[in-house]
Amino acid sequence: MKESAAVFPAAQMREVVRRDGYLPIEDHGLIGDGSTCALVGRDGGIAWLCIPEFDSPPFLAGILDAENGGVFEIAPVSIRASTQRYMEDSCVLVTTLASDRGMLQITDCLTLRSGADLVEPVPAGRSELLRHVQAVGGDVRLRIRLVPKAGVRFDELAGGWRFAWEGGLVSEVYLWSSVALAPDGDGLSAELTLRAGETLTAALHWSGRFRLRQHPDTRKLIDQTVAAWRRWASGLDCQGSQAELMKRSALTLKLLDHAETGAIMAAATSSLPEWPGAPRNWDYRYTWVRDASFSNYVFRRIGDPSDADVFLAWVLTNVERDGAPHVMYALDGSQPPDEVQDPLLRGYRGSAPVRWGNGAIHQLQHDVYGEIIDIAYQWSDSGGRVDQKLWAALVPIVELAIARWRTPDSGPWEIRSAGRPFTYSAALCYVAVDRAIQIARRHRLPYPRGRWEAASKEIREAALTQSWNSERQTFTENLGGTGGLDAALLTLPVRNVIAFDDPRMVSTTKAIAEDLDAGNGLLYRYLPEVSPDGLPGGEGAFLLCSFWLVDNLAGQGRIDEAYELYETLCNRANPLGLLPEQIHPDTGEFLGNFPQAFSHVGVLASGLRLLKAGRRADSGV
Repeated sequence: MKESAAVFPAAQMREVVRRDGYLPIEDHGLIGDGSTCALVGRDGGIAWLCIPEFDSPPFLAGILDAENGGVFEIAPVSIRASTQRYMEDSCVLVTTLASDRGMLQITDCLTLRSGADLVEPVPAGRSELLRHVQAVGGDVRLRIRLVPKAGVRFDELAGGWRFAWEGGLVSEVYLWSSVALAPDGDGLSAELTLRAGETLTAALHWSGRFRLRQHPDTRKLIDQTVAAWRRWASGLDCQGSQAELMKRSALTLKLLDHAETGAIMAAATSSLPEWPGAPRNWDYRYTWVRDASFSNYVFRRIGDPSDADVFLAWVLTNVERDGAPHVMYALDGSQPPDEVQDPLLRGYRGSAPVRWGNGAIHQLQHDVYGEIIDIAYQWSDSGGRVDQKLWAALVPIVELAIARWRTPDSGPWEIRSAGRPFTYSAALCYVAVDRAIQIARRHRLPYPRGRWEAASKEIREAALTQSWNSERQTFTENLGGTGGLDAALLTLPVRNVIAFDDPRMVSTTKAIAEDLDAGNGLLYRYLPEVSPDGLPGGEGAFLLCSFWLVDNLAGQGRIDEAYELYETLCNRANPLGLLPEQIHPDTGEFLGNFPQAFSHVGVLASGLRLLKAGRRADSGV
């Protein structure tokens, strides 16, 4: 198992500090295999793993309840400090933990098949979590302990252990360890000393194939997993001041990407709170068409169009089957389950409730029409052929946009109060019609030219005039010029609804930067006290909104300001290059589900825009 230098310089050892008995969100790394993923803590514990898929019930959920959620822990009995890093250009994670007498190095991965090609829309994983442990620089007294989520039963079988639980989507999970484990009440554990250079291995399997007697070739499995990630990463085109972070963001998006469908989850987790102790806790393990549209945009521009192509086919199949597009989808293309609250898990740091499923499946969000047509437009713009059959699937979506753009909806932030005529939603309905017209012209496809062109003009004019507040000199969140400011308005020039340097957009950018300012370059997405959303409690600053501000500054020619803000946002990533949904504006701690696809899209999209703007400025164009 040959190990290369880390992409990011190894962070200095830091003391492991818990808050209310929980490891901070930012002290975790993500591993995955295109079917599921796991969070590995800087304390050597794995406190999040859903099997067999990203959106399956969790086998381990200790991050949502330290006592009842379950954890797979390997750590020195006495931890002094630790650090984490990824093996270069891969999603294989190395955690180094220091004890009084030596160092413990844990290499974690969800193993991939030999020769796996992560470009192909097929499962690449082996349904296996592998943990390889080595004592380095001294002897280490350590503890290995697996405590599954409450309700999971286990028994001994074939020199290993078998787990089963009601509600799980796999019949059995198997654990093999190179050291003997014994029941200790709720789980299995062992305590032993590893001499310098000695190793141990533990592996969880859920493939349905009996592997307990097939002890893993640890070095081979890690090497082939690293090799598969590096083959995929070698095709990326990431440049600029944050090129390495951009590459890590691309790898993170790939970790959130469902291999079979190209569907990208909003985030890896459920119910991590948007504010400590508040109830704004949501299940993000599903695919929002909106989020996936942004992700597909950046994938095309960094050298991996395959995921975008697969996703377009997948979402249009879902639309054809259901008769209309939905806001979000489960990874198998069905609708996510209705939102329920977990009666047992107490939430991260006591921030209840823990939710499974998502109530937004019942909402109207009209921007979805524009998102889908824009994905098709990107496909066409990159050389894809829109034939009569694909066109027949797109036309009804355009007609829905024309029919519904005036209708109140829940908007991009999924408010849970009464719907409103959101400016963003109307603007994306314009995008649906405008991009469809461009597709039709390019491929000489039939369309009701006069009606669509009139609708395109009407919707765009309404979005830009009816939302304008002349007294405040800004676009507002609603048609009618009422309501508060909405950071999603910063995407209007990104979506080519209006020019970046249009005076109205310049003044709107200024108003958003001032009114939604959370300090230190951070923005709130809106102010609930001004724009009621039907939910109690507050939330943190939403990272993607600040990246949108970077885009607008760059588009307005304020390159130096844009670079400065971009650098401060990128510097908020944890030592592994991972970002959450939100940031606590006072403490800088991570909030919300983690890692968040939107935040990593921001790193890539803004980085690409800055690179283009810088080159244009250098050439004097």
